[in-house]
Amino acid sequence: MSIDQWLETNSFHHSTFWDLKQLVAEKEKQNLKISLCIPTLNEEKTIGKEIVIFRSELMTRYPLLDEIAVIDSGSKDQTLEIASRFGADTYFSGDILPEEGFKRGKGENLWKAIHQLNGDIIVYVDADITNIHPRFVYGLVAPLIYQPDTKYVKAFYDRPLAFSQGIRPSGGGRVTEILTRPLFSLFFPELTALMQPLSGEYAVRRETLEEIAFPIGYGVEISHLIDVYTRWGLKAFAQCDLDKRVHRNQATRDLGKMAFGILQAFLNRCEQLDMVDVKTEMAKVLRQFQVNGEQIEQLEFTIVEEERPPIQTIKGYQEKFHP
Repeated sequence: MSIDQWLETNSFHHSTFWDLKQLVAEKEKQNLKISLCIPTLNEEKTIGKEIVIFRSELMTRYPLLDEIAVIDSGSKDQTLEIASRFGADTYFSGDILPEEGFKRGKGENLWKAIHQLNGDIIVYVDADITNIHPRFVYGLVAPLIYQPDTKYVKAFYDRPLAFSQGIRPSGGGRVTEILTRPLFSLFFPELTALMQPLSGEYAVRRETLEEIAFPIGYGVEISHLIDVYTRWGLKAFAQCDLDKRVHRNQATRDLGKMAFGILQAFLNRCEQLDMVDVKTEMAKVLRQFQVNGEQIEQLEFTIVEEERPPIQTIKGYQEKFHP
């Protein structure tokens, strides 16, 4: 399948799936269960609104979701209390599969969610979206319901629109355009078809999630894409335009930490696939600088992209889902 063909058949706009009654009917016809996971760490300002909207529109009005769960990394604010008050199931990640220990990171939450939730499809949505809308779920779930060969659906935002001054280009965030897209262009050209490969919103079939490893940190999304692509090819993916996503912007320094973790995960994957030969062990310390008065201060951050193995290899998971 060429990139042009894939863009024609596997790229959607959320408005295509406006008929939620029909979508629910098809879900029930296939006897599917759908779970929503919201990974959190100190998101008390936005978590309540997300849960209210998803519960009212996608559980009460249209029963598309079977469960909504917050998987938390150890928030120090009122995230879990607010989420529970508005009707979500809430879990501390360390309490899930406790025999496997606890590692702090978003990827850890996503991995633990596969064990805790019961859906045939799991949709992940970040907790910091201020313009939250039901399309952030149904736009991602629908391609999996209507296209049986699709395994993994990514969100993208800010589609190209014609306006009075011309065409507004669409693409990913700063790390995507400066780091991830150039890397994909060099090593995995077909994956450049994904508009926003690092987006935090995606829906995946359980059997697909069972087979892939989960970096616990910044590298989880890029590793997922490479693993799914090398197993099943571009045809396994779809993407959906969700129009616009409003959330807090990260400082450039924080994006540097993100890029450092992503690059570690990317090179690890390329080495496993015999695409590169890393002669020495990669350093895990990122150095950044700031000026304090007349002094230049060096900042050091240790960032290690640890990985959780495919969850189907975990005894506790096998006992629960494949006894």
